[in-house]
Amino acid sequence: MELTSTWVEVVEWSHRPRRSSMSATREQRPTGPGEPRPPGWLWSGPDGRVVLGIFSLAFLVAFESLAVATVMPVVADELDGLTLYALSFAAPMAVGVVSMTLAGPLMDRHGPALAVRGGVLVFSLGLLVAGLASSMPVFLVGRAVQGLGIGFISVGLYVVIGRTFHEDVRARVFTVMTSAWVLPALVGPLLAGTIADLVGWRWVFLAVPAVALASLGLIWQALDRIDGDPAVVLEGRRVWWAALVAAGVLSVSLAGQRAVTWWPVLLVAALVVTLRYGPRLVPPGSWRGRPGLPRVIATRSLLGAAFVGAETYVPLSLVQHRGLSAAQAGLLLTSGAVLWFAGSWLAAHVPVLASKPLRVRLGSVCVLVGTAAGFLALLDEVPVAVVAAVWGVGGLGMGMALSTLGVLLLDHSAAAEQGANSAGMQISDAVAQSLLLALGSVLFAVLLTVGDRVGYVMVLGLASAVAALGVAMAMRVEAAPG
Repeated sequence: MELTSTWVEVVEWSHRPRRSSMSATREQRPTGPGEPRPPGWLWSGPDGRVVLGIFSLAFLVAFESLAVATVMPVVADELDGLTLYALSFAAPMAVGVVSMTLAGPLMDRHGPALAVRGGVLVFSLGLLVAGLASSMPVFLVGRAVQGLGIGFISVGLYVVIGRTFHEDVRARVFTVMTSAWVLPALVGPLLAGTIADLVGWRWVFLAVPAVALASLGLIWQALDRIDGDPAVVLEGRRVWWAALVAAGVLSVSLAGQRAVTWWPVLLVAALVVTLRYGPRLVPPGSWRGRPGLPRVIATRSLLGAAFVGAETYVPLSLVQHRGLSAAQAGLLLTSGAVLWFAGSWLAAHVPVLASKPLRVRLGSVCVLVGTAAGFLALLDEVPVAVVAAVWGVGGLGMGMALSTLGVLLLDHSAAAEQGANSAGMQISDAVAQSLLLALGSVLFAVLLTVGDRVGYVMVLGLASAVAALGVAMAMRVEAAPG
């Protein structure tokens, strides 16, 4: 009965509330054991189980993302689904837009317990469907269900961090989340490939649900300690807007593959829908970079899209123009992931980087420098080691800037807004990255016929231009008042 009434309320919510100053002040205080603690308490103190649970859930999401990329060629071959290959990556991202839109206000109103637990169960169900799929369409359904669960999990982790840990240690918890992505980058592809070779690709999916449920158990009690604000409401139309944006993201990705003759029409229509309704799912002014929280979100989306845009083509260039193997080029991405963690660690532990705006500005400049690695890869006289070093600078910047922007988002959000704002940030990231990758794909394919390296120069130039916009935005990011 309680579960049913909760979802009915999701549909009936009409708008996010305004709180009195007294209420806002009270909500800023963490409801869990989130008082400042001395250094060294993070893993061994009373919240050690929570930190471990956050790490485990983030690790599983990261592992699945990397593992799927490793085994998808085998999956597509066995299920005869090569024509649907791109959808296996686009579907989870698109469906995640809808679940994140639901997750934010749901968690703000009722606390994260129901949504996070439901998200882990849905994620696990999607893994089982994908692992047991007998055809590619069924596999895609499983991938979409995974995306539905991931949306709830990703927003929930931000809410747990914001409501459990004091602002003085949030940067360190974000470093833990970052490390949860680095480890899969180091061992995920090899482990997934080994599992596929030894027992079959299906176990890459079927082995994960048990671990996911065990990870949920680590934060079970922490979820119960976080209350919601019954005054929080959601406009029912936001669900339909999210569905339209999800369709737009999916269509943009499909158009970028140019698999149908009418892809230009699909691309334009998808862009119109996405750009019209996307801004309605994020805090007002986010896509214009207005001061405060909107600028934090805009900066993060620009930097993330720029980095992903460059990351897509740098390894390909090293293979085609420098003669590296795919494994050797992949080491470049691994080095970037390691330095990403290093940047996050430095942001959380080095006193000279105590200023959050300073960390964002330094990180953004590093990301811009990192995008130059793509141009250097096109120059035969530049050693590959130099290309790797420059790319590593970009990874360092991403770790420093994105973890800090995550902290700033929580700083700028009252307790009853952390779910909605975290969801808005992640929706903005997903849309920005999808748009840049799709446009880059079209640009690359068209210009590659002009010259062998012209396409690379243009897509890398696009990534660098977006990074430069991110730097300009970062220079105006400010700490939360008070």
